Amino acid sequence: MGATGDAQDSSLEKDPSTWVSGDEPMTASQKSYLDTLAKQAGEELPADLTKAEASQHIERLKGSQN
Repeated sequence: MGATGDAQDSSLEKDPSTWVSGDEPMTASQKSYLDTLAKQAGEELPADLTKAEASQHIERLKGSQN
């Protein structure tokens, strides 16, 4: 039995606040993506977000696009 997308999907659903590296500064990729999403949503976000905070904002902003 091969690996399915289910195993990968469950790892994406982990609460960002429980990530080991969640309190580190957001990555350049997260910042770029967040900047794009925030601009589309007409929002301005702080530049000093953590990885966990950035992830939460990304999920929220992606959800508001639908």
